[in-house]
Parts: sequence; structure tokens; C-alpha cells
Amino acid sequence: MGVTVFRVSAADDPAARILLDQYAAWRAAAFAKQGLSYRVAPARPEELTGEQGVFLIAEGENLAGEAADVGCAGIRMLADGPDGRRAELKHLWVQPHARGAGVGAELVRELMRRARDDFRTQELVLDSHDSLASAAALYRALGFRPVEPYNDNPNANVWLGRRLDDATTG
Repeated sequence: MGVTVFRVSAADDPAARILLDQYAAWRAAAFAKQGLSYRVAPARPEELTGEQGVFLIAEGENLAGEAADVGCAGIRMLADGPDGRRAELKHLWVQPHARGAGVGAELVRELMRRARDDFRTQELVLDSHDSLASAAALYRALGFRPVEPYNDNPNANVWLGRRLDDATTG
């Protein structure tokens, strides 16, 4: 797959809501298979826009080869962390048929770039769950390392971060 096209969207836009609802349903089903309960706790749309953050939709193709939205992710600003200005990666989702083509990595790289260049952050953090092995592999490959928990998200048992003050984001 070539370079993915992204568009900025409000997180409560209908196209974004479809992707975020798919993400929440997938997470809930994955947790249920492990006998765990998943609490849907999306970022508020106003946290992912303007001075507070950004939300991106990845454009690609559906199973029929037609143009379609295939993924999403956003960043929101947090209080400063130990390394300075800090943003959080939120709601990384790529539809199953589009996985393995690099869309998730491109989304994260683009959000790292925007966090560094547009929001002047020194660190991007995220919370996750140890059951999300493919996500963990992606984050490790992109330079994320364990950090101290920075929130009390009941769905999370892994907290990762990456410094962004270097010249590269991937």
C-alpha cells in the first residue's frame, strides 16, 4: 500500500462515529472473550480539535475496492509530564480488512509529527492493554517504551511513551 491519505475530522462527525463505534465494539468483544468487561470511555470531541488536539481519518478502500474510511486515531493534549509538553494518542483503529498494509503505523507517525510540529510536544503517551499484542508490537517498532501510569483508565494495564524532540518520528 502507498502513502495513506488522512483528513482531519471532528470526532463526533458521522464518519468518525462509525469508526469509533467499530473500535469500541471490537474492544468490548475482545475483552469479553477474556472474561473482562470493557468500559467505553471515548475522549470528548472537544479534546480532539483546535488547541486541544486533532482527530484523523485514514482513507482507503472497502472490501469491494471502493473508496472508504478505513481507520482513525487522534491526539489530545495532557498536562505536562516529566519530559515536558505531553500529548496522548487516542483511539487507534484500523478496520480488519485494512490491517497489515501499514495504515496503523502511518496514522501513528502522522500523529507523532503533528504532536511535535503543530503542538510542540516533547512526548506522546498512550494507554493500552496487554491483550492487544499486535498494537504493542506496532508501538514498540515505532519507539514507544513503558512509562509510569499517567491515568486510571480501567481498560488499561500498559502505559507507553515516546519522546518526540528528535528529528524523526518513525
